[in-house]
Order: sequence, then C-alpha cells, then structure tokens
Amino acid sequence: MDPVASLGRALPALSVSTLDVDRLAYARDLWPRQHLDVRDGSFARWPRPVAVAWPTSTADVAALVRWAASEGVPLVPFGAGSGVCAGVAPDARTVVVDLKKMSRWRAFDPSAPSLDVEAGALGITLEEELARRGFTLGHFPSSILCSTVGGWVAARSAGQCSGLYGKIEDMIASLEVVLGDGEVVTLHRRTAGLDLASLVVGSEGTMGVVTSAKLRLHPAPAARGFAAFSFPTTEAGWEAMRAMFQAGLRPAVSRLYDPFDSFLANQGKVKSTRAPAKPKAHASTPGAGAIALRAMLRAPRLLNGLVTHVGDRVFGGAMLVLVFEGTADETAADVARASALAGSIGGRALGEGPARRWLAHRYGVSYRQAPMFRMGAFTDTMEVAAPWSRLRDLYEGVRRALAPHVFVMAHLSHAYPDGCSIYFTFAGAAADDDACRTLYDAAWRTALDAVIAAGGTISHHHGVGRSKAPRMRAEHGASLEVVRALLSACDPAGILNPGNLVPPREPASPAPAAPAPATEPLLDERSGLVRAPGAMTLADLEAWLAPSGFTLGLAADAPLALSVAEWLAAGAAGAPSPWLDPADHLVAGLTGTLRGGRPLTVHVAPRRAVGPDLIALLDGAGGRFGTLDDATLRVSRTDAPRARPHPTALTVEPAVEPGEEAFAARLGRALDAVG
Repeated sequence: MDPVASLGRALPALSVSTLDVDRLAYARDLWPRQHLDVRDGSFARWPRPVAVAWPTSTADVAALVRWAASEGVPLVPFGAGSGVCAGVAPDARTVVVDLKKMSRWRAFDPSAPSLDVEAGALGITLEEELARRGFTLGHFPSSILCSTVGGWVAARSAGQCSGLYGKIEDMIASLEVVLGDGEVVTLHRRTAGLDLASLVVGSEGTMGVVTSAKLRLHPAPAARGFAAFSFPTTEAGWEAMRAMFQAGLRPAVSRLYDPFDSFLANQGKVKSTRAPAKPKAHASTPGAGAIALRAMLRAPRLLNGLVTHVGDRVFGGAMLVLVFEGTADETAADVARASALAGSIGGRALGEGPARRWLAHRYGVSYRQAPMFRMGAFTDTMEVAAPWSRLRDLYEGVRRALAPHVFVMAHLSHAYPDGCSIYFTFAGAAADDDACRTLYDAAWRTALDAVIAAGGTISHHHGVGRSKAPRMRAEHGASLEVVRALLSACDPAGILNPGNLVPPREPASPAPAAPAPATEPLLDERSGLVRAPGAMTLADLEAWLAPSGFTLGLAADAPLALSVAEWLAAGAAGAPSPWLDPADHLVAGLTGTLRGGRPLTVHVAPRRAVGPDLIALLDGAGGRFGTLDDATLRVSRTDAPRARPHPTALTVEPAVEPGEEAFAARLGRALDAVG
C-alpha cells in the first residue's frame, strides 16, 4: 500500500509534502545526542517520514487520524521541533502532522481573562500579542522563540515565571483533543472535580492530538521588583528559596546558580545573546582554544573535583536571582521580605543588577549548544525535581553520578512550597563521535539511576520522549501498566507517536515494589508534606498535625468528618485553590487501588512531567476509577502567611459534559482490564 497515494485519495484538499528536504527537516527534534549524527554525517541514514501534512482545522486533523487508524499509518504530532527528548523519531511509514497552520485565536475574553487558541500558535508571537492587549499568559519557557502551545501542553512545560504563574497545566481551562480513532473531545480542567484534561497534558502526542487550548490569562504586570543575593553555599541558597516559598512569597523568577554557574553569570557569559564568532575551522581541525577545552572535558573527574574543591572560595559562592511581578507597592514589599529572609540565612545583597541582566538576556541560554558541538564536544541538560527534604540527596547524587563522565554544573529554577527542580548542565568530549555517544549514554544512564535512588522524578518540564523512556518503569513501577492502558484506550490502533513515552514491554524485568499504604500519618516538616492514611478523618488529621504547628489550611466549612479518601474523591472541598495560588498544589503523591484490583502509585515529587498525571484518576474523580489508600498532602505552618491570591473570573469547576462522561467510561473500561 502506498500511504501517500491513499492519503491523497482520502483527503485531497490536505496540504502534504513528500519532498526530501521536508522529510529530513521533520525527521527529528533537538535531542542533543542526534547532534552527534549531524556532526559526523550519519544523519543522512536516518529514517524519514513518508510525508509531512499541514492540517488547517480540527476537522482536517480528525479526518487524518481516522484515515491513519484505518490504514495503520503512524502519526507524529509536531509543534516547532524544539523538544530535547527524542519525542519525534518517525519511521519510513510515518506521516508527521505539523500543526502550525492552526494558530488562530478562537475566542479572547478580556473579562475572564482567557484565550482559546489553536495548538500551532508560536509562543513568542502569542505573548507579544497578549502584551499589546495588556495581558500575559505568564508562560516563558527558554524555547519560547521556537515552541508552540500544543508543544507546551504535550510536554507539561514550565516557563521561567513558574513561581508566580505555575506551569502550563495551571494555565489550562480546557483542551480540545482528537483521539486516536478520530473522535473529538473537549476536556475541562477541574481542581475540585473530574479532571481528565490532566491525563492528556504531558502525554507527548500518544493519547491524542491537541488542537486547541483555552488558557487562563493574567493582567500584564504593572511593575517588577529585582533582587539578587550571594550565598556561601548552594545549599544555603536553596534554603533561602524554601523559606521564601513557604512564607507565602511567590517570585515570578527565582534562579539559584551553583558557584561555577554563578561565576559564568557574573562574567556576563551565561545569558549572552551575541552570536558566537564563526569557528576558523571545522571541529575536525579545531583551534587552540577548542583543543584545550576538549582536553579538559576529557578529564571530567579531575575538572569536577577542582571546581568542587575551590568553588565556594574562588567563584564567590552561589547566586540567587529574583524577579517579582505585581503593582509597585506589592513588588517593593516582596523584595523587602525576600531580603530579610535571605539575610537571615547568610545571603549578601548584590543589588538589582544581576536580576536585571538576567531578564534582559533571558532566552540567550537556549543558543549555547551549537558552539560546543562545533568544537568537537557535546553538551546537554537534565531537569529533575524532588521535595525539599530530598533535594540535597538529589543534587549530590546526580553530581556524583555525572562526575566521572562529564563536567557538570547546576542551577535551581522552579521552586514550590514543597520542593524544587534542579537543572543540570553537562558537557563532555571523547576521542571521536562514536566514543562521544558511548560517553553520553553512560552519563544519562547513571544520572537517571541517581535521580531514582534519591527519590526524585526524572523530568520536571522537558518530558520523557524516547531518551528517558527506559527509566519510566523505575519512575512509575507497576503503575506504568496504567499509563499503557490509558494510551491504549485513547489510541486503540496504536498510531499516535508509537514508541514515545513508554518503553517496550519487558516481561522479565520486575517492576519496583509498590510502597505499602500508610497506616499512620508521617510528617515531612522541611517539605511541608504529610502522608495521610485514606481512612483517617480530616478532623483527626488536623488534630494530629496541630502539636507540630502544621495545618491543611482548610476553610471553616470544610467537611472534617469525611475521611481523607472520601474528601479527595469528592473534590477536596475547603482546600486552598490552586487557581488562586498556581505554585501550590494539594496532592504531591498517592497510593490507591483501581477498580480492577491494580495498585496505583504516584511517587511524591513537585510537579513531575512523566506522562499523564495519574493523580487525576483518584483525586476528584468520585470513585470512577478506584479508591485511595493514602495521599501525601501539602501542609503549612499555622503561623505562615498565605500567598497573595490571583483571582479569576473563569468558571473553574464547570459541570461534567456528556462527552467527558463517555471518555471517562472509555478510560474506566481500559483500566478495569489492567487489573
């Protein structure tokens, strides 16, 4: 069967290309490992899609999906190609579906404020147009110049201002999705009810093709407040971040650089937007500087040891950069409170300069890779996360794992009351490109093992793709089969980005054992988390927390007689709303049992990006899919001030529509079969 001819007959009006240049351009994303193939020329042997299609409407996408399902042709949704996890890797029968011709604003409501926009809208264009109208989405990923709304949703993206506005999942009011059989569904996000949209966010094109998103907007900030501080150690810096977020401060930007990264930032090199000078020769005949750099990178253990030994003394400690947004009075008060907290933990004020410089060059970091590859080396980043109580183990464990293979530095850039993300940057070099690939693979393998061992999550906002899929079993345990069931329910023919997100089944490889359900509450004071048995009543849990000085912070009319399991299933009435404070979520992890008997475990982590959010199967779902055994919940000190609320006029808990009920039933049947 000739899929191109068949597609032409089925959808004659659809724009399709089979040109070699298009097929090659759409054969990958920006996974750094593939840059090595570009450098040595082996990219010419890559599999290429059979065709690239450009739909212009949801009807086009639905018709294309129905055709693909009937013919067994794989489809790969494509935004702007800026993913870094090999989420795009088509084979020779695949049709890549580029959505950028679907970028229209369907509805703009300045009173809510909200925007319903198609998935192909480019990030920077969207934000600039919103700014002209006096609004912001608040989503500023480093890739904003080359990423789309649909890509953000697919990867569960985080932007640079996540401390105030949250991640992309906090900005979604609803999604329009074309499932793998061509059915079009609209899924509403609910924080106190059935939230099927959260199962699609982060699914990386494997559950459906997102065609539009209704997004919550904010008024553009009237003022910004800037501050920066130097700390004697990186750990002292993140203690200051923890203190700020747990005290109700919500800096839009909070970035803590370790000593070496701070040194580079102070030299003005981390965020430079100047184009690098052209190399005088190809990497195969490098200049003296490139030769010296490659030689240093080929001794990473020595280089890492040297930087660690002299870092705090020579490089001047760690630097924390803060940017607050709001009114002039609000930002001035926030800077004053942050300064007092930083000073109490040993921070030395650096003035506004470093934060203002960071903002002026905020996107330059995305363009630092190419010179390293031209010099014969390689570089990559990995973003992981953990609760505050496990952050030191995560930071030190990953550094130890990477140190024998590559030179490593780090910054912390997405903080929450219960934990934080660490963004590691590493660089390496070897004798040739084959050796570089071996070294690259070893670095990633050992680093991800260290993340799991430290109790972290393998992705905070880049997603999984194919590069991290082999560690999804370690992340999810037996619940990986739940992810597989969700994918199968949405895509019965298995045509949507096959091979992405989940690894092939390995019957001989047992999943990590699920933790036993909690029978007594367990408090993590540093992270502000309590693991509560599902059978415990809210009243008993509050009474248990009180002597330690913590509380759930419930409203006066909260149903305290309900058990934790009943309360969460019904929508957690009386809990603080994440619509008012997007950086703070109630449930950090849980264990439960699906209706068919399958255990469900979501390990505790702040804002993971490892496929569908399985918390949505039990939190607010009314028992449709299973029952809760225990939940790890956010708590705060009884004397801690609440974050300044950000109200919205959106209908945040809409009635469940018939299409959503039908979709929930479809998922329920698939999940029952897993048991």
